[in-house]
Amino acid sequence: MSRFVSTTQPKAVVLLSGGMDSLVTTAMAHAAGFELAAMHVNYGQRTWQKELESFRSICSHYNIEQRLEVNADFLAQIGGSSLTDFSMPVGGADLQGSSIPTSYVPFRNAGFLSMAVSWSEVIGASKIFIGAVEEDSSGYPDCRKVFYDAFNTVIVLGTKPETDIAILTPLIEMQKSEIVRKGIELQVPFELSWSCYKSEGKACGLCDSCARRLRAFEMMGITDPIDYEARPLYIQQKSAEHSRHTSSIHPSINTLQS
Repeated sequence: MSRFVSTTQPKAVVLLSGGMDSLVTTAMAHAAGFELAAMHVNYGQRTWQKELESFRSICSHYNIEQRLEVNADFLAQIGGSSLTDFSMPVGGADLQGSSIPTSYVPFRNAGFLSMAVSWSEVIGASKIFIGAVEEDSSGYPDCRKVFYDAFNTVIVLGTKPETDIAILTPLIEMQKSEIVRKGIELQVPFELSWSCYKSEGKACGLCDSCARRLRAFEMMGITDPIDYEARPLYIQQKSAEHSRHTSSIHPSINTLQS
């Protein structure tokens, strides 16, 4: 008797903000052979139009036809973050991660995951990919591995018995430079992504998100292909390092013309 071998791809939802981390996560899920459905959330953030543009461009690049664009601007009404409250200034680079930055949107990722689980249950997706990074991030509490492990338990307790959905965080233990390296390996279109917290024309180059992205590309010895208003050097040069008298002084930043 001949056996029928199913060629159906397993389906996965990818949370795609349009940023570098979600881009590389999308590429990894695509390379793993999943049929992708992409979800994007507009939550009243400063750069929502640019992020939505990036989301759509990345989806087109990877031929993702099943897309969900969700309006969650209630997070802007709740406030408490410089990304959604324009009266709060967006903080500059804090590469030492000395405190949770003003850009933290309170419990945002829990809301995103809840929506992704709901959609996954409806469309039959068994995996949810999210580009959370713990090792080299801004210190957001909802970007920790323990948070996602706990949320996987919540999924088991809060969905139908026959539901089998798991959250995957392939970047969670990576450094930003490793994420860039992985993206190069997968030939991702970095030029389509957007990471800046402040600007929608040219990236500012000075906010914490821009700083971490620029430093990662600098560590890899390549140029970030997106346009910046300023391109500071975020890696301390050896000559400058030797001139330091204590290790507690922050690295100097040499600003270049963009």
